[in-house]
Amino acid sequence: MEVWELKQRQSLPLEAKMKLSLSRIREWYDHWEGNVYISFSGGKDSTVLLHLVRNLYPRVPAVFVNTGLEYPEIVKFVKTADNVIWLKPKMNFKDVIEKYGYPVVSKEVARGIYQIRNTKSEKLRNIRLHGDSKGNGKISNKWRFLINVPFKISDYCCDVMKKRPFKIYEKETGNKPIIGMMASDSRGRLRVYIKNSGCNTFDTTRPMSNPLMVWLEKDIWEYIRKYNIPYSSIYDMGYHGTGCMFCMFGVHLEEKPNRFQLMEQTHPKLYSYCMNKLGCKEVLDYIGIKNLIDKTLF
Repeated sequence: MEVWELKQRQSLPLEAKMKLSLSRIREWYDHWEGNVYISFSGGKDSTVLLHLVRNLYPRVPAVFVNTGLEYPEIVKFVKTADNVIWLKPKMNFKDVIEKYGYPVVSKEVARGIYQIRNTKSEKLRNIRLHGDSKGNGKISNKWRFLINVPFKISDYCCDVMKKRPFKIYEKETGNKPIIGMMASDSRGRLRVYIKNSGCNTFDTTRPMSNPLMVWLEKDIWEYIRKYNIPYSSIYDMGYHGTGCMFCMFGVHLEEKPNRFQLMEQTHPKLYSYCMNKLGCKEVLDYIGIKNLIDKTLF
């Protein structure tokens, strides 16, 4: 699979993308003889995925991991959906950041910082500092200063709080996931699509279906409007993404008001807890993010 092929598919009209997605869902369902589930976060992408899958197979269960980091509006919305299995991680966010570190900048940067600080492999350390023979794998000069900050940094949060509960569920049930991931979400997800040459991966360590990979955000909203699908009210409050409330990945790329500035207005108690009790204010200050609200923005 080449990038140009993905771009070509991303340019297709919604109806064509729907047919492609439904075909992938049928293929996945038939291959696993119906032993599948929908990874449901309560966000707009997984809401569309839920609608697509259940139009074909109404009895497929949805699985929601209640990490304790979801916006209250997301939790409320998930409660309105039928046949949803709720899971919880074994660690909370406070324990994760104390043991592993804060999620900052990006998964790649956070992973690199953690490895430099904790690895016993001199080879891995050199790769993170200088790159491999092709110059890949090193932490960019812009974020090199994070190696010496007085707090822990890692990319473990998502693995511990989201992926592990799903993997335990999969091991216990044998069900295989259908996930609302899109290649346009990040460079990492684009690489996943290119590497796997499509939406369904059957022969990997963790098989999964990603039938929305070629969709764009505009397609998601067009589908929601077209079929009049209910969605979480969090999107009507100014939020564009609805991941974990206290996650700091990508916040440096956001226009004002960023997610934390908006949170102070919409969820002041949670904002205060995040900044003052969990120590996120210090972390954001270090990476150059003004987290205190600028009243002129509203």
